Amino acid sequence: MFEMRIVFSRKGFDSGAGGCASAIVEGRPISLPIPTNMPSQITYRELADPIGELVKDLSRGRVDLDQKCHLDPDLDWHLIDRRPGWRGSLGQVGAAQGHLSNQGVREGDLFLFWGLFRPVCRSSRWEYSGPAEHRIYGWLQVGEILSVGSEPEPYLLRYPWLFGHPHMSDGWNQNNTVYVARRRLSLGSMEVDMPGWGLFARGSRLTGVDSSSPSVWEMPDWLNPNKGGVGLTYNPEHRWLQDGRLRSAARGQEFVADVSKRNDASEWLAELFREVL
Repeated sequence: MFEMRIVFSRKGFDSGAGGCASAIVEGRPISLPIPTNMPSQITYRELADPIGELVKDLSRGRVDLDQKCHLDPDLDWHLIDRRPGWRGSLGQVGAAQGHLSNQGVREGDLFLFWGLFRPVCRSSRWEYSGPAEHRIYGWLQVGEILSVGSEPEPYLLRYPWLFGHPHMSDGWNQNNTVYVARRRLSLGSMEVDMPGWGLFARGSRLTGVDSSSPSVWEMPDWLNPNKGGVGLTYNPEHRWLQDGRLRSAARGQEFVADVSKRNDASEWLAELFREVL
């Protein structure tokens, strides 16, 4: 039986964090990690190309290469040097983690990461070349949930490849949590052969084609509560428009949908992952 929660998880640059959108380079969404004053050991200069140049150019120098960044979710093997055994991971803390816990997010549930993106091109520097949109760009299926709190040392002894992850530093709240990806993706009866984390080549556009705002999304009926769908946390019924679109909430990082026993949700996921099968 198909049983899963899908978490639509907002990440990357936007008007509040970084001051601009992440980039779509030749059709490929590249999420830019946000700048941070929170615990982090990684600067933009240390990240693989083209992240540093995109950040510097698109922010028009507001964010420089020596600024520390919050590399989370950490989904791309190639971004920095890795230790043996590395897997994708996500950290969460505070109210957002409280929401995930209250919604019963557990092993086997699936994060779909989305953010604000704009197409870019490059001549002498990277520049935006198209309008903004919200787009799904990556995934992580939960394999283990680590209740790290403010003392990461015991977990680093068990998972040394997590060294350097921003949520494996001292100083976080007691509910500081790290979600470690499954080694292989498992989507009910859908047969897949890929890691439990990764990046989509193009992903899935959430913003409606004719929408006046990136926050007005085209959504499948299995999510729409006005059409018998399961609904989405932080997005009550009044946000679902009569034409089936969703005026997505500005508040909240993690929108959770319990899609257990919904074959139509399974079919939607199959279509989403088809590009990387």
